[in-house]
Amino acid sequence: MNKEFIPKLFSLLREGISREVLTKYMLSGLIVGIVVLPLSIAFAIASGVSPEKGIITAIIAGIVISAFGGSRVQIGGTTGAY
Repeated sequence: MNKEFIPKLFSLLREGISREVLTKYMLSGLIVGIVVLPLSIAFAIASGVSPEKGIITAIIAGIVISAFGGSRVQIGGTTGAY
């Protein structure tokens, strides 16, 4: 069984994506980013590091997860268990 992993972003670009769907994805990404940044600052402070490190980590992790995620419905970002 030789399954090759192809990130969903690459397969979407290869298959083609409509401008309407891309716009919706970008808007939802912006909304998630607005929520994630204060949360990442709080996690950084709670971890004992500077808030800037939390912001940098959230931005880099968001880009990496978005580019190399394996599913269209995968959610990646800063989360907290309550």
